[in-house]
Amino acid sequence: MDELSAALKIVLSNTFVMYQKAQIYHWNVEGPMFAQYHDFFADIYGELLPAIDIAAEQMRALDTYAPFSILDMVDSSTIKEDHSHTNKVSQMLNNLLRDNEEVIKSLDKAFSLAEQENKQGLLDFLAGRLDAHAKHNWMIKAHTVSGD
Repeated sequence: MDELSAALKIVLSNTFVMYQKAQIYHWNVEGPMFAQYHDFFADIYGELLPAIDIAAEQMRALDTYAPFSILDMVDSSTIKEDHSHTNKVSQMLNNLLRDNEEVIKSLDKAFSLAEQENKQGLLDFLAGRLDAHAKHNWMIKAHTVSGD
């Protein structure tokens, strides 16, 4: 169960860092298609926010604690913060695509471990998150084709 708790902490932390990055991109995007991308990034972080809370509650259901600080969240994540200060839409999209794929990897690992532990409720949550991130992948890739 410790391995599952650790995997779920990574899922939570990755989701949190991706959420934060999408919101920061929402605030800082510029360009001729500002309104479209501003809304697009808001859609992503808006979808991620409730998943953060549910992931933390799933950790508590496993009798483990969620991270107590933002630093712990960032340290536990396999996604790195963006220190580039970019306002280029193409770079923002590429970063979010890479991050989303990292979230999917962490979800896959947690799903496999939850399956071994026969945690049906957790499996339902993780399956839903995998579906949501598959859609994020599709949407981000579709926006990437359109360029800046």
